[in-house]
Amino acid sequence: MADEIGGKLDGKVAFVTGGAVGFGRAFGRSLAADGAHVVVADVDLNAARLTATELSEAGARSIALRCDVADEAQVDRAVERAVEEFGGIDILINNAGKHLLKYNQPFTVLPRDEVRALFEVNVIGVVNCSVACRAAMAARGGGSIVNISSMAGHAATSPYGVSKLAVRGLTVAFATEFAPDGIRVNAISPGLMATENAMAELPQDLVDQIINDRQLIHRQGTMDDIVAAMRYLVSPEAGFVTGETLRVTGGFPLYV
Repeated sequence: MADEIGGKLDGKVAFVTGGAVGFGRAFGRSLAADGAHVVVADVDLNAARLTATELSEAGARSIALRCDVADEAQVDRAVERAVEEFGGIDILINNAGKHLLKYNQPFTVLPRDEVRALFEVNVIGVVNCSVACRAAMAARGGGSIVNISSMAGHAATSPYGVSKLAVRGLTVAFATEFAPDGIRVNAISPGLMATENAMAELPQDLVDQIINDRQLIHRQGTMDDIVAAMRYLVSPEAGFVTGETLRVTGGFPLYV
């Protein structure tokens, strides 16, 4: 990545929640390769430091911050620290979320404390981070927020699905509320992706059924597919796009 540092995001500051591993780390790598300074915000500070070190060694400017998105005060402190370090924030990726298979159980099965914990992270976490970053973005003349929803949010038949449906709603609400500050807000709904967590939890026969019988594109989705969507949404090319949710699902579910 060191040879690729520098590009259309030169000088921009990106705040990535859940940035230490998985999609968050992939987002950080891509943003850094395009020239952005990257704040790796994660509840696991040690893991965040490893990712920030990797980005720094590749030639980017990056810092790691502990950030439990469900904790409003902790989010505010992390955003303040990022502004102190880099002078502002231009891009927010609301990636942190709970997504274990257990959250796809029915509401009558999942214990209520788990439901609350899920919504505190997946829904209130998006509120906390978006509100905390607004002033810093407005001071820079605007910015871009990308929320990570899920194809489960289009069916919304489980606590997890409902939490991701709420993310789509927040995307519309914040796009409307933040528009006077020049802040665009969009979301991505990933489908079945070849992530370590997904592959460890899902039975292979279910994975095969989704790919072969339910998707229109018969291959497994990859992190690169989601990173490409993120890169578009934060780029100048998406300057006329806000309040939208981009499904990256291989055509499942597809409807008008």
